Amino acid sequence: MPTHTEQLTLKPSRTYPEGPIPAAPRTLPPADEQQLAALQPKCLESQEDEKLPGVTYSTEQTDAVTYPEGGLEAWLVVFGSFMGTIACFGMMNSVGVFQAYISTHQLHQYSQDEIGWIFSVYTFLAFFCGVQIGPIFDAKGPRWLVLAASILLVLSMLLLGFCRQFYQFLIVFGILGGLGTSLMFTPAFSAIGHFFLVGRGTATGIAAAGGSFGGVVFPLMLQQLFPRVGFAWSTRIMALIFFAVCIPANIFIRSRLPPKQGSTVLPDFGIFRNAAFSFTTASYFFLEWGLFMPIAYLTIFVQESGTMSNAFSYQILAIFNAGSCFGRWASGWLADKIGRYNAMLLTMFLCGSSALAMWLPSTGLATSFPASPAIMPLAVVFSVIFGFASGAGISLTPVCVGQLCITEEYGRYYATCYTMVSFSTLTGIPIGGALVSACGGKYWGVAVFTGMSYVLSFACLACARASRVGWAPGKKY
Repeated sequence: MPTHTEQLTLKPSRTYPEGPIPAAPRTLPPADEQQLAALQPKCLESQEDEKLPGVTYSTEQTDAVTYPEGGLEAWLVVFGSFMGTIACFGMMNSVGVFQAYISTHQLHQYSQDEIGWIFSVYTFLAFFCGVQIGPIFDAKGPRWLVLAASILLVLSMLLLGFCRQFYQFLIVFGILGGLGTSLMFTPAFSAIGHFFLVGRGTATGIAAAGGSFGGVVFPLMLQQLFPRVGFAWSTRIMALIFFAVCIPANIFIRSRLPPKQGSTVLPDFGIFRNAAFSFTTASYFFLEWGLFMPIAYLTIFVQESGTMSNAFSYQILAIFNAGSCFGRWASGWLADKIGRYNAMLLTMFLCGSSALAMWLPSTGLATSFPASPAIMPLAVVFSVIFGFASGAGISLTPVCVGQLCITEEYGRYYATCYTMVSFSTLTGIPIGGALVSACGGKYWGVAVFTGMSYVLSFACLACARASRVGWAPGKKY
């Protein structure tokens, strides 16, 4: 039988001196490098599988992927998204023009709050349908989503010229247009998240500016076309423009990252257990309440004020969207410098203060007789400031939500957020119409509602930020 020393020397890989065995070291000997390499992927996979469904993890900590942060392919995706949002958000930013026209022509016998349901259904579906579209993007990519969106948007504009009854406008503009908008903007913004991380705010802001660009061009175009070629041919010309801008959207919007393992198209509302996500969603709920009030009622307010021409009522919405165009890019750039939530809070403060300090006084002056000439400059300055600041509501929403999750789940988080937010868009425009009726045809109630919505939105987003980094204002987040 071999001795104790002989047993130890049987293994050629390690030898021990004769005598008493030394005490065990405080640290284990280094493991074999091949063993570590074999174990590391399993450990990472195990950690990924053990994530709790209601807990979010920051992108910077968990993403094992790199982002191009530029390059031809990445910027072509931004360009394709820009062209896609010209159609979908250009249509959304022009709802005030359509509402002002059909309320005095085809549907003149209906009240403002009744007509408002057409456009509230449109905005509701534009955001609500994301609960399925976002997960489908995560699992399947954007190609078929963008193609279906293009067909529905073009078809909606083509058929709109044939509408004469309330239900026809509801189906064609509200349902077809709303579905088309949702199918377009969800993959357009989500695809950018596959190519940018550090510069995601700037890239998303550039893409979102397409909606404001359409919101400038379409009201001015319709102002000229309505009296010259009529409503039907005006909408057909818009359909042709939609067809043209959707071509590059179909070509260039694409995803880069593989689908997340085990991803499904079923929604998961367990993420609302994350306090930051819940406060962020509540903030955007109130934001959308306030945002669509000027978009829907500013044109009609100008028409009924008696101090500005009918032509200028269309132009002021173009001024509003021109400010939003610059604001969407600027807020994205600012977000990359000072933090996404910080930039969003700053723009919310500007929106709420401009509504209460400028639009509210102008609506009060409109109640006097004769109407004060100060209404026009107040309305114009409000349109510029509110339009500029409210652009962040489109460009920074995706990147703020994206900051709360890993990239592969970005579509699901963004879609789940806006599923809840969509109920504010469903009720907002009709609430505005009811406020106009309750105030005897005046618009001061709408202005107050807009300002207070942004006050509540600011408070909720501040709580979301505090849940992550505390209340210190100097922290970048």
